[in-house]
Amino acid sequence: MTSYYMERYLKNKTFYKIQSQSTIDNPDQRIVDDLSSFTGTALSFSLTLFNAAIDLISFSNILFGIYPPLFGVLLAYSLGGTALSVFLGKGLVSLNFLQEKKEADFRYGLVRVRENAESIAFYGGEENEMQLLLSRFRSAFENLNQLLISSRNLDFFTSGYRYLIQILPAAVVAPMYFSGKIEFGVINQSVSAFNHILGDFSLIVYQFQALSAFSAVIDRLGEFDDVLDSNSKKGDQDSKEKIQLNFCLISSSNGLHSNGSMPLSKRVKLLHVEHLTVQTPSEATLIKDLSFEIFEKDHLLVTGPSGSGKTSLLRVIAGLWSFGNGAITVYVRPRGDLEMLHSPDVVSYQVTSTNETIGDSTGRRNFEGVIFLPQKPYMVLGTLRQQLLYPTWTEDSDNLSDDAKQSDSVPFLMRARDARCVNERSKKPTSEDLLQVLNDVSLGHLLSRFDGLDSTHEWSSVLSLGEQQRLAFGRLLLSKPTLALLDESTSALDEANEARLYQLIQAAGITYISIGHRRTLYKYHKKVLHVSTADSTSTQQNWSFKDVEEDPIYDFSKQ
Repeated sequence: MTSYYMERYLKNKTFYKIQSQSTIDNPDQRIVDDLSSFTGTALSFSLTLFNAAIDLISFSNILFGIYPPLFGVLLAYSLGGTALSVFLGKGLVSLNFLQEKKEADFRYGLVRVRENAESIAFYGGEENEMQLLLSRFRSAFENLNQLLISSRNLDFFTSGYRYLIQILPAAVVAPMYFSGKIEFGVINQSVSAFNHILGDFSLIVYQFQALSAFSAVIDRLGEFDDVLDSNSKKGDQDSKEKIQLNFCLISSSNGLHSNGSMPLSKRVKLLHVEHLTVQTPSEATLIKDLSFEIFEKDHLLVTGPSGSGKTSLLRVIAGLWSFGNGAITVYVRPRGDLEMLHSPDVVSYQVTSTNETIGDSTGRRNFEGVIFLPQKPYMVLGTLRQQLLYPTWTEDSDNLSDDAKQSDSVPFLMRARDARCVNERSKKPTSEDLLQVLNDVSLGHLLSRFDGLDSTHEWSSVLSLGEQQRLAFGRLLLSKPTLALLDESTSALDEANEARLYQLIQAAGITYISIGHRRTLYKYHKKVLHVSTADSTSTQQNWSFKDVEEDPIYDFSKQ
């Protein structure tokens, strides 16, 4: 179940949609704790129910043979007790549901303190964090008090229910003994059979608290399951998601295009944006009617005030954002293939951003040959080698330790890679390639600092933001995408390192689109797109697209 839910959670960028739209709370807790509780409790209840059924069949014949009316009284008593238990404990399901949520919120608050320890320490925000954490804990504690009160009231009834009727079988059968109709041993036999059947009929009464907690787990998993299903089926049904994202594969075949025109030998189109309007989920317009084209090595700089929609534009190109209308066509080669083709042939391949029709999200990412570098790079859990290989390559089974190979891993935990995606990837870099890239991005000192490529650390904590950004450029140089989207990816670097990194990716033949505010960035770009804050009362375009030499700021950047 964990493998099944994780696959759906990571498919079609569902994890991103849940996080960005706050669809449900704590999906990690639902996968880890709720799935574990569900499987363990379901197995336990199944065995209990099976044992109760066998027990009921075995002892019903005994009790019914001794005194049939006693069997009927027991059945009526257990049905009445079950009804009262449901009435008294009807609030336990919602209280257990809330307890799961509130405890998960408290744990998440503690995780945020750990992940942002340096920022909190710089701010001196320990007192504020303490208050926020106590507030979350207080909420969980108060809900727990309500849960304990409801459980106590139910326990009072359950205890009375259990002992109130214990004297009944002996009281009913004793007159039959004194009249000589039965032997004394039959009294003990009837009491034993009565208690066994009472326990079987009263399974819900005795297990009601556990059942209510189980019901809360089912509700949380059911809610999670509905969200996963809705994201996989949404597609074109969402009226807000109107941006069409198309991908065309550039192949190296010679000859004319399908439309009869001569192939482009020098100007290979990589990006075509047509009448694009970008909106927020609340339908506030960020960019109006944007149209432009980017050819190979037409490096584009996107500028504008904060909040004008620059990063949202990159999200749209990357397929993460589709609120608005218009069309975007990205022309790419399979990742790792950046040879200059003298007669490229463009073969159209339609893909919508919401349906993920080219394999799963991982396969599609490698097919597209597009990579995104955010301002704060993502550091994976693993070795320095894995940091550099992410996300284009993963560790093969050949690289696993002998202990891991010899372990009896179940098949569904050994994920098979898509054969097509493996074929489309370039050859996996060797250790020498990784060392060379580290030196190129001025991170060669990390080898001695962390004992080589295969050391494991909490990289987001031990590396500065500038080192993380240089490491992200190392990933870029290794994967060699057709198009790179850089969202202020050098903001933490000095101008010398910034210049070196841009020169490296230019030399690698990578075309890139950058978001930035520094004037020094102009010299590394050929086109500039300036986006201004949209005016909701105006229908005019809020952008300008031109050659970088035509921008007045370009002259200042050369000084």
